[in-house]
Amino acid sequence: MNSPNKLIVSHAPFWHIGSGVPERNYNILVAALPAVLMGVVFFGIPAIGVICMAVSSAIVWEMLSNLIAKRTDTVADGHAALIGLIFGMLLPATAPWWLVITGTFMAIVIGKQIFGGIGANPFNPAVLSFAILSIAWRNYFDFDAQLVNFNLEYPAFYPLVAAKAFGTAAVDSIPLMDLFIGKEVGGLGSTSGVALMIGGIYLIARGFVRWEIPVAFIAGLLITAGLFHLADPGKYAGALFHLLTGYSLIAAFFLATEDSSSPVNTVPMLIYGAVGGVMTMLIRNIGAYPEGVIYAVLLINLMNPLIDKIRPKAIGKVA
Repeated sequence: MNSPNKLIVSHAPFWHIGSGVPERNYNILVAALPAVLMGVVFFGIPAIGVICMAVSSAIVWEMLSNLIAKRTDTVADGHAALIGLIFGMLLPATAPWWLVITGTFMAIVIGKQIFGGIGANPFNPAVLSFAILSIAWRNYFDFDAQLVNFNLEYPAFYPLVAAKAFGTAAVDSIPLMDLFIGKEVGGLGSTSGVALMIGGIYLIARGFVRWEIPVAFIAGLLITAGLFHLADPGKYAGALFHLLTGYSLIAAFFLATEDSSSPVNTVPMLIYGAVGGVMTMLIRNIGAYPEGVIYAVLLINLMNPLIDKIRPKAIGKVA
């Protein structure tokens, strides 16, 4: 937690959910567990190693950064563990230990602590770290190359890469139900659509996540993907395919909804989520990268301070 000796001021309005920071973080950890367990089912023991390394190293970096900066110990609030878990869920199950440790260092120290700690980061720490590492060591984020030796019972290729390179003919044979369950190559905690939806619905029902951002993100993605598909059905895959592949659902429920980097007002949240979904599809279909979620989330994080200025008129204000 931030030091009680500091006076921290931010603009109103403030959204209070009736619970503290630790409770929120621990509930998000619980909500993410179904997706992690599905990743273990499909990718085996290596997935457990990556997740354990990500969570434990994130906690260590949090402890060291607080010690060096002489700040109050914040490990108990669960935020470092949450950042580590989300970062690990984005990685392939074959990620080497040094990549995981470097990634959690970037997330905790560069993405969070350097800005002042929890609540002060302008970007989602896990997403920022993933973006930096995927550019620095691109080969380790090539799911086709990294998972080629896995004995998978489903198509051992990254669906988004195949769709971008060869059009819908390359992915038409993949049943949508398989994608929904999680039988696809991808991040170890981001492949199972049903598990991510269960976690997301739990967070919305408990009030830890507002519904506006996930719904707007999914709507923006579906509408944009549908328009591309209508324009050229042979080149661009359908809307449900894009919803159930890549990082679409983990972004809608766990990445775009990160507190510090997302809006607090209703209209800005709808704009924020919709722009994220639209940008995801623009990057996927006409950009240089087959997966657009990471860069789309960073873009809307950057937009957040501007669009959150769109507020309802104050009561009693004279026009």
